[in-house]
Amino acid sequence: QVQLKESGGGSVQAGGSLRLSCTASGYPATNCMAWFRQAPGKQDERVAGVNTAWNTTFIADSVKGRFTISRDGAQNTVYLQMNDLKPEDTAMYYCKGRVWYDATCPERNYNYMGQGTQVTVSS
Repeated sequence: QVQLKESGGGSVQAGGSLRLSCTASGYPATNCMAWFRQAPGKQDERVAGVNTAWNTTFIADSVKGRFTISRDGAQNTVYLQMNDLKPEDTAMYYCKGRVWYDATCPERNYNYMGQGTQVTVSS
């Protein structure tokens, strides 16, 4: 059973930065790892992803230029560096994972999800 544990959320002022971490454990090894966010009343959105087997990444247009995704393979950890945060980035951020057999990870249908970490950006 895969377990995903997020950390790093918090409250910041607009323009600030946060780094989220997601550490995976268990089996199977989920090569597609993604960060989703969901604000109250809104559909969840995939903001960033990485395919650890193919070393490909995805960044949503809504956060491009401000968010970056990286990983530490030795620690089975994926990071989301969030810079120049805006109030509209306020949401619960979830780490999700799945096994996938192509370089491009899917947008949805991830099997495993962490408990989430809250990010709040004030103006």
